[in-house]
Amino acid sequence: MHDGLLDAARGLGALVEERAEAGETLRRLPPDVVEAVAAAGLFRMCVPAALGGPQADPRTIVDVIEEVARHDGAAGWCVMIASTTSVLSAYLPEPFATEIYGSDPLTVTGGTFAPNGRAVASGDGHVVSGRWQWGSGSQHCAWLCVGCIADPLVEGGSPEFRLMFLPRAEVEIVDTWYTAGLRGTGSNDLQVHERVVPGGRSVPVLGGRPLHQGALYAFPLYGLLALGVASVMLGIARRAIDEVVALAGAKKPMMSAKTLAERSMAQVDVARAEAALGGGRAFLRDELDRAWAAACEGGDIPLGQRARLRLACAHAASEATRAVDLAYTTGGGSSVYETSPLQRCLRDVHTATQHVMVAPQMYETVGRLLLGVQADTTLL
Repeated sequence: MHDGLLDAARGLGALVEERAEAGETLRRLPPDVVEAVAAAGLFRMCVPAALGGPQADPRTIVDVIEEVARHDGAAGWCVMIASTTSVLSAYLPEPFATEIYGSDPLTVTGGTFAPNGRAVASGDGHVVSGRWQWGSGSQHCAWLCVGCIADPLVEGGSPEFRLMFLPRAEVEIVDTWYTAGLRGTGSNDLQVHERVVPGGRSVPVLGGRPLHQGALYAFPLYGLLALGVASVMLGIARRAIDEVVALAGAKKPMMSAKTLAERSMAQVDVARAEAALGGGRAFLRDELDRAWAAACEGGDIPLGQRARLRLACAHAASEATRAVDLAYTTGGGSSVYETSPLQRCLRDVHTATQHVMVAPQMYETVGRLLLGVQADTTLL
């Protein structure tokens, strides 16, 4: 465990929480929050030690993301995106890895893994064009990666799905992020028109092998991303329950002589919310520990274990959402105001449910595998 990273996340809690409303208005993280999080190393938790990074274990990564998200879902989301993107540092050859991740410890990277771009072969690299949604945190990134279907660079090869790294100055950020939730993430569209990317600045998504040693890099790229998304949602749910408990002790609902805390349905629903959050969190951490043990043994994580890990991520997301819904409803009329953290929790967690990494179709994929039916395992 990298206790220093978790301690840093806890130390940033007051600032992150205080500036959450400003992030909602700006529709991006406030610069002072970005600077503090970057200085604490939370945007690059997956960078190898050889490149000056912490090379944190997955349990530390999810704990840090959950802790930041407890104070502000948008800040937790940006930590998640930047740190899960930073795992690509282990796949980039020298000198490109050093150029992006090794030269400045405050460098932040982000982007989107969706293969919505086209990369045409040109010399030893590609000419990239395309447009992508969900560019979370792109305004504070120095480098952005975008997913492309890329021409082969060797004769007789086949097109492949690759992530292309470009300097922030070569990517247009299109102002589209007008949303119900996670407003502070700045998840605008990204657009690129005929920019040259050297071959060493791209990473194959399927079948790529890390160039650095360590059990962290046995985790599949999409599996690590799913863990991050679920952890953000668990943090949001923790905040929602804490908020309604604080509210219930002082609030007397209209036409009632009792506080909210003294009403039986509030008691039942808060207990249900706590159980939902605890159950989802425990399953996630149990499967994460099993996957980490397999990775530490030196081999790839077996397909069955990867499937259970992804099932745990989807389940954690579902249970976190249920916990937030219960907390929001228990809060009554107080929950509907924009000034209420319960309202922000509701908007943020339901926005997060739309991420493909925790979408309900993962239940079908894992169910097919459990039943011995052929399934598409690309995203596992």
